[in-house]
Amino acid sequence: MKQKIAQYINQHRLFFPKDKVLVTLSGGADSVALLRLLPVIGYTCEAAHCNFHLRGEESNRDENFVRQLCQEQQVPLHIVHFDTEREAKERHISIEMAARELRYDWFEKVRKECGATVIATAHHQDDSVETLLLNLIRGTGINGLCGIRPKNGNIVRPLLCLDRKDITDYLSAIGQPYVTDSTNLQDEYTRNKIRLNLLPLMREINPSVKESILKTAEHLNDAASLYKVSIENAKQRVLTPQGIRIDALKQEVAAETVLFEILHPIGFNASQIKDVYRSLDGQPGKSFRNADWQVVKDRELLLIAPLQEASRPTLEIKEYSYTPEFVIPRDKDTACFDADKLPSPLSLRRWKQGDTFVPFGMKGKKKVSDYLTDRKFSLVRKEQQWLLCCGDEIVWLVGERADNRFRIDSNTRRVLVATVVTK
Repeated sequence: MKQKIAQYINQHRLFFPKDKVLVTLSGGADSVALLRLLPVIGYTCEAAHCNFHLRGEESNRDENFVRQLCQEQQVPLHIVHFDTEREAKERHISIEMAARELRYDWFEKVRKECGATVIATAHHQDDSVETLLLNLIRGTGINGLCGIRPKNGNIVRPLLCLDRKDITDYLSAIGQPYVTDSTNLQDEYTRNKIRLNLLPLMREINPSVKESILKTAEHLNDAASLYKVSIENAKQRVLTPQGIRIDALKQEVAAETVLFEILHPIGFNASQIKDVYRSLDGQPGKSFRNADWQVVKDRELLLIAPLQEASRPTLEIKEYSYTPEFVIPRDKDTACFDADKLPSPLSLRRWKQGDTFVPFGMKGKKKVSDYLTDRKFSLVRKEQQWLLCCGDEIVWLVGERADNRFRIDSNTRRVLVATVVTK
């Protein structure tokens, strides 16, 4: 078994002989086996244990067990306590998700502090098969059918070459006790159905079903690698700094799939992405949003932008006497007005449909929407336009164009200068 794991580590280049490994230690059979095996193979280890306080006295039992085990094996141990239920409530996420985020954030912190190269988790073959089937049942793409990968960033899984029976047989052979691994905070109810009901039924059809599934996962892993390269090439063809070129996207062999791979990582679900795809031949203006991002169907682009309110500009307004020495500023973030033509207090607001003004240098009124279109502003950029108003009249499209009715002329005695303050 030691040789098998060593070969697996070398084959997948999980880590190297001089590397220190941080082992995640729950006290269950798989994590205990990992802690016992790696030092025997020749690796320096430290251990990390999370007490989530979700199972009452059992949580403390597990902590006491790992303390004793690490003391016996002379392995440095790091322990953290989490109020998992409070964290889940504050973050508005499930307890399972909160526990996952808490533990992996903490593991990475400990890894850096103790100088470990990688974080080793004790996932094994049965976990990989169950994960693949669970994803298949829930619905997934090609990546969800690859099982558990041997390495993901700083996370490594050295036991993926073993199954659950290999692990328990090894611990029995060396007389090493362990606690029932009830700290797996994934959906155990569904996993138990797969483990106790679905897999035995599948073995009746094919006694080697587990091996077949793992072999299929290997093939899909290769296919996923090719898929990833193809998607990255497609992204280069369709993406611009502002968003997605609609014509280029429609020319792709699997346009909806390419769109999915662009939008899903920023939080859009499959149903939303299908709606975005259906909008490609529609009129500009359709907007799609999630908690953090928006996608807007413009004329030639699907605009992608963070969903944030255009920050209200801060204006500095000063009054000057209009003398021959006064020099009118020419930068776009400054506008000058005849103060006596402004009878009401000034105010800031967003532009809205129907707004009109008289652009500086012109005599007739123009719709703000037409002006912004003439400037070739995207729909997202249009949303960010602020107006400086005097009563109901627009004085200045901030940062763009002043209204001609309030311009300085030969009768001007007092000048009002408005400047956007850069934060």
